[in-house]
Amino acid sequence: MPVAIRCRNLRKIYDGKVEAVAGLDLEIQEGECFGLLGPNGAGKTTTIEILEGLLPATSGEVEILGRRWASNARQIQEWLGISLQQTRLSEKLTVRETLNLFASFYRRPRPVAEVMQDLSLTEKADSWVGKLSGGQKQRLAVATALVANPRILFLDEPTTGLDPQSRRQLWDIIRNFRGQGGTILLTTHYMDEAERLCDRLSIIDHGRVIASGSPADLIEQIAGHHMIEFATSDAAALSAEEWRSLAGVESVHHENGILVLSAREPHQTIPALLSAVKQRGLELEHLTTRQASLEDVFVHLTGRHLREE
Repeated sequence: MPVAIRCRNLRKIYDGKVEAVAGLDLEIQEGECFGLLGPNGAGKTTTIEILEGLLPATSGEVEILGRRWASNARQIQEWLGISLQQTRLSEKLTVRETLNLFASFYRRPRPVAEVMQDLSLTEKADSWVGKLSGGQKQRLAVATALVANPRILFLDEPTTGLDPQSRRQLWDIIRNFRGQGGTILLTTHYMDEAERLCDRLSIIDHGRVIASGSPADLIEQIAGHHMIEFATSDAAALSAEEWRSLAGVESVHHENGILVLSAREPHQTIPALLSAVKQRGLELEHLTTRQASLEDVFVHLTGRHLREE
């Protein structure tokens, strides 16, 4: 497939000493929803701002649909729709006035009425922005990006702070844009969101990509199939290495006082676990099993949850 966004050996150094992005490579294909995940300080925001043309790179190459910012800035701007995590809009303008204003920035915008219809904002067309609910404001922020009639949509944590219903409404909007051939670069602190929406993703830390692939492939390759969570009457009874020696266990980590085992064959691991607990005279206080998730991949790679930062 054609490449929508490509960067090679991207670097950004602040004040000549702080390296926020350290030789990062990305390749995002047209028509896919691509997730960029990483804790605060990982270089995610700096990378996105460079790709959006808001920040110059110290070195490296960036191409947007085969064009470069240095020589094709106006053309690239016409192709991009950008929704920031916190988009501050004039509270004394109506929804319609706001979208008309943003539409005026582009040569071939989408009809404002059509965008309002797609984002369920028609009934609020003449309402002041300051009177909108949190979910409506977030949909309006996305609408200001979509009214540009973009080929690529940048969404920076678009559902942060929204209720479950509003989150799912935005998910549908994202899926519809992708279904019409659009390309999406999504950042999020919700791992279930990335798992549901992204065709592929990259996890970055310390300014570098540490893993890339589809959510399913990353879960399969890194986290394993199943997670077994348990706690005993004596949390210090066995070291992590001793639990790792159980049949079928691939990795072990602690999480809020609970031990978590990654296992591909839980029918072998669970009997071995129960036997080990019994042999040592311990009591099992907690035991659950679940499918591995993208959250487990992130913890395995970085040693912490995405939201811990």
